[in-house]
Amino acid sequence: MPKRNATAAVIGAGDFIGSEIAKKFAAEGFSIFAGRRNGDKLAPLVKDIEAAGGEIHARSLDARKEDEVISFLNDADKHAPLEVCIFNVGANVNFPILDTTERVFRKVWEMACYSGFLAGREAARLMLPRGGGNIFFTGATASLRGGSGFAAFASAKFGLRAVAQAMARELGPKNIHVAHLIIDSGVDTEWVRQRRLEALGPNALDNPDLLMPPSSVADAYWQLYQQPKSAWTFEMEIRPFGEKW
Repeated sequence: MPKRNATAAVIGAGDFIGSEIAKKFAAEGFSIFAGRRNGDKLAPLVKDIEAAGGEIHARSLDARKEDEVISFLNDADKHAPLEVCIFNVGANVNFPILDTTERVFRKVWEMACYSGFLAGREAARLMLPRGGGNIFFTGATASLRGGSGFAAFASAKFGLRAVAQAMARELGPKNIHVAHLIIDSGVDTEWVRQRRLEALGPNALDNPDLLMPPSSVADAYWQLYQQPKSAWTFEMEIRPFGEKW
């Protein structure tokens, strides 16, 4: 495995998408800094990456806390220059509007929008003096339209998209690639499988091509990273070929 003198930070390194992103960039020689709310849950990811010969530093991280985000990214940058920061915190909840409490709405916004702002700002602070870097944000169908029951989630994802777009316009001319990846699909996780079975019945999983493997999301981020600056993408949409849109 070719080793790079560079770090990739994954904020929101969950069991599926976040872990696959970390594995992909580790396989390409990056030192990985992986953060999630409960750092103990990163043990399987650490085991997988280290078994494959990669390097990973796993941390507990509440991405809504400014001091924790600053410390996490500063530590990553001190280890090796922060070249990639991927914000992948999810907050996908569905509540009828009358059941959407003030606490739910605020918490979803903090997780899906505010914490993305913190991550993007602090990554940019470290990258600007070097004149380069990559800051990527995970979006969803809800980044583009507010579905029934998704007032909290969609408003937060709309906001994250706006943060990313504003950053891309400001930082692109300074050689920092900011991109927003819209996952317009259910991702193949146990939680999504159960939701589909509950909503669509026992045949909901008959066609495996309608769910997106987490590794495909990781591949999309790698494609964004590899783009030459003469042809940068701000927004990429990905969905299975059988997905209706």
